[in-house]
Amino acid sequence: MTIVKWTAILLVTVYCAGLVVLYVHQREMLFPIPPIGRTAPDAAGLPEAEEHVLTTSDGEKVIVWHVPAKPGHSVILYFPGNGDFLAGRVSRFKAMTADGTGLVALSYRGYAGSSGMPSERGLLYDAATAYAFTTARYGAERIVTWGFSLGTGVAVAIASEHRVGKLILEAPYTSTVDVAASSFWFVPVRLLMRDPFHSDQRMARVTVPLLVMHGTNDLAISIIFGERLFALAHEPKRFVRMVGGGHDNLDQYGAIETARGFIGG
Repeated sequence: MTIVKWTAILLVTVYCAGLVVLYVHQREMLFPIPPIGRTAPDAAGLPEAEEHVLTTSDGEKVIVWHVPAKPGHSVILYFPGNGDFLAGRVSRFKAMTADGTGLVALSYRGYAGSSGMPSERGLLYDAATAYAFTTARYGAERIVTWGFSLGTGVAVAIASEHRVGKLILEAPYTSTVDVAASSFWFVPVRLLMRDPFHSDQRMARVTVPLLVMHGTNDLAISIIFGERLFALAHEPKRFVRMVGGGHDNLDQYGAIETARGFIGG
């Protein structure tokens, strides 16, 4: 009995220590900042983009890249995934803007030259700042908010609180806490997570046309979460299941073309 007791105490101690480690380091897991410094658009291969440094409402300096829209075209307000940096998405940005569509792409706080450290509240401050930059140059009806992965939570938040023309969600989720709970089922994630990004609670306030794209083989954010969020959305809405698509390869399955048809439709 003594051996069983001490074994149980050891297991409980290790488990509790693991919980402490997860709690303390959770933002490092949710926001894995790439070791990439500030890169000018022309140096990254996107000379048509202008770099702007914006000041957020809480005093951070965040970078956006702006490709001006051609007359009569929409502008994409783009919110990246959690491990993305703008210079790493140049080929995607070129495809997005090839038909004259404009682009405002945000580098979150802490990422690739932007100051500060990321958190849900911080990213929403950054997004509001990028939105204000965009509306200073374009009518709200021309803005297509596009979020990828983690950025879908940011995009939903902006579309739920501000006027935009359309919303595109690529590999979205109901909440980051739902995704984490599905992976760490043995941990009381819902009690510990500091940045839940509750798109499910915000979606009811989104009233613009919606496009959701999700890969059927997405191992990072299961398509189940995208389907659940889509079910909460108002019409008009469209869900495109990209058969065989993973998490970050949907351009190979027609994501850009699908989005272009939605933007121009």
